[in-house]
Amino acid sequence: MQNAQRLQNKHAIKATQLGINPRMISKNALAVVEKLNRNGYEAYIVGGCLRDLLLNKNPKDFDVATNARPEQIQAIFQRQCRLVGRRFRLAHIMFGRDIIEVATFRANHTNIANENASKQSDEGMLLRDNVYGTLEQDAERRDFTVNALYYSPKDNLIFDYFNGIEDLKSGKLRLIGDPVTRYQEDPVRMLRAIRFMAKLDMFLDKPSEKPIHELAYLLKNIPPARLFDESLKLLQCGFGVKTYKLLREYHLFEQLFPALMPYFTEREDSFAERMIMIALASTDERIADKLRINPAFLFAAFFWYPLREKVEILKNEGGLNNHDAYALASNEILDLFCAALAAPRRHTSVIRDIWFLQLQLLKRHGNAPEKTMGHPKFRAAFDLIAMRAEIEGGETIELSAWWHEYQLSNGEQRNMLVKEQDKNHPKPKKKFYRSRKRKPKNKPMVNNHL
Repeated sequence: MQNAQRLQNKHAIKATQLGINPRMISKNALAVVEKLNRNGYEAYIVGGCLRDLLLNKNPKDFDVATNARPEQIQAIFQRQCRLVGRRFRLAHIMFGRDIIEVATFRANHTNIANENASKQSDEGMLLRDNVYGTLEQDAERRDFTVNALYYSPKDNLIFDYFNGIEDLKSGKLRLIGDPVTRYQEDPVRMLRAIRFMAKLDMFLDKPSEKPIHELAYLLKNIPPARLFDESLKLLQCGFGVKTYKLLREYHLFEQLFPALMPYFTEREDSFAERMIMIALASTDERIADKLRINPAFLFAAFFWYPLREKVEILKNEGGLNNHDAYALASNEILDLFCAALAAPRRHTSVIRDIWFLQLQLLKRHGNAPEKTMGHPKFRAAFDLIAMRAEIEGGETIELSAWWHEYQLSNGEQRNMLVKEQDKNHPKPKKKFYRSRKRKPKNKPMVNNHL
């Protein structure tokens, strides 16, 4: 009866009218929907994958929404299923490396007494969100209209409850419901708005845009580990430069990177700001060329000039040598970075390597260049010094050019480069101090009479 009503639903549109057919959907996602349907549950392909298909883009993931509870989903798929999340309970259905995320329909939190299912902070943020409902209620709980689309492969229908398709056509990004309430429920929605604006080339409608400046501070309530993941989605989406400019415009960048703000200027032309733009442009190019990217490199570049300034302070005021100053400054800068964005150790250790290799790149005598180039993170370190040369000029350009030539040379040519370096820039001689002959101490007189 319910399915029959859905077919007559005024929000239902024939998928073929929009150019959508099952062949465009992941086979694994279709298999999940079909199996849930066979077991008597409603199930739909949902969200961003439909939005991307309608924009002629290749979806990264295919998600499913259903009226089956997480435990019921697990009973159907058994070992193939893994339940994840506490704040927002989800089922992951695994097909080898491909994971289909399945969410149960959500409902509003109004008049819900069960604290185990629903919990909010004093500022309105959802701490637990496992209140289940119907398809219509779930659509109302989605963040943006363009993400509140549901596809039924069985009926070949798309359900659009909030005119998301019209918004897609006009390039409008619009929150469902009261924007202030929705941002308070989950402040990360402000970051998602920026990401979709950059990625989809859309504009944010005025009611959704207005509260962001006032509510940006709410991002401080988000766990740093989650903010780190969100920062990767923002800056490694292939539109990093555009995203960065939007984050600055809406005053959200300082919520993610407060430790960088002392190094910014009104003219936005400081070394730190120029490095951020160059690093993001390089990342965008690598993504466009389908090359591998490493978030550790991006953040090593972001914080290079704050590190350098800290090193100089420690050397001048603390009397530390270069190596010790780098070690201490690295600890302090990474602590500040991780206080806002909790980067995993596997990334922070690579950041340290890239920074310390900047010291090693200065050593071009003897077999030091060969050892430096053998380091696993040499290429990332070289890329950083090439970016530094673009900003700093002078000796850094010569250093970058020398290492570029060294990499492209054979063994004999490399020896010549090192010899030429020794000739033009001789290694400073160590100072040797002649040990003074110490005068023998006067031995105490022995009293033979004792």
